[in-house]
Amino acid sequence: MSSPIVLLHGLTFDRRHWDPLRRELAVLQPDRKVLALDLPGHGDAPPRASYDLREVAELLHSQITSAGLTRPPTVVGHSVGGVIATIYAARYPTSAVVNLDQFLLPGPFGDVVRAAEPELRGPEWRAVWERMVAGMGIESLRGEARHLAETATAPRRDLLLGYWNELLHGDDGQIAVDREADLRTIADRGVGYRWVTGAQPPAPYVEWLTAALPTAVVTVLPGGHLPHLEHPAQVARLLYQDDRS
Repeated sequence: MSSPIVLLHGLTFDRRHWDPLRRELAVLQPDRKVLALDLPGHGDAPPRASYDLREVAELLHSQITSAGLTRPPTVVGHSVGGVIATIYAARYPTSAVVNLDQFLLPGPFGDVVRAAEPELRGPEWRAVWERMVAGMGIESLRGEARHLAETATAPRRDLLLGYWNELLHGDDGQIAVDREADLRTIADRGVGYRWVTGAQPPAPYVEWLTAALPTAVVTVLPGGHLPHLEHPAQVARLLYQDDRS
């Protein structure tokens, strides 16, 4: 029996981002249950005072449990949703994780976010997000994919500050320790892990990832930061292949 799929979108977006992928999955596995959730503070999910990533994973687990899934899910997370999916799998029953284009270490992105904190807290905060969006490759998308990337989003300063709080105020070394512990737990539980990235990843990062989780699979789908919109059929086939293996 196939594991159900839980879909976690990226920061400022909402569950509508998964519509193209869900249609592809329905063709390949029409009986496979797919649950697309709005992250706290996004879409129809109410805002919160805190968006601590572990708290977010706990809230999502309550929703997943309430959905009455009969098997531990395959959790697919895009961008920050990939971090949340990883945290989730280290804490709750999970069949597999698919991380769509999200590094688990702060690296240069953490430096950029920290440098932008004064701007994020000021009246020009939205300019920070617009610079981020400019690097996502949205201009290469067409049709529905472009429309969803541009409209299924509602940036808010509290979301950026909340979901990036670990980057803004955490220690890079401690974040690395925490993520490595998550990956080792996932390895110990025999949970499958696939990282889908839009470009050939740096070798030191892959070495770090596979040292903690030797069975991790790295898949390159050339393109931008939104593989589920740019390559929905390919992502669906990866989920189908993982389910069959």
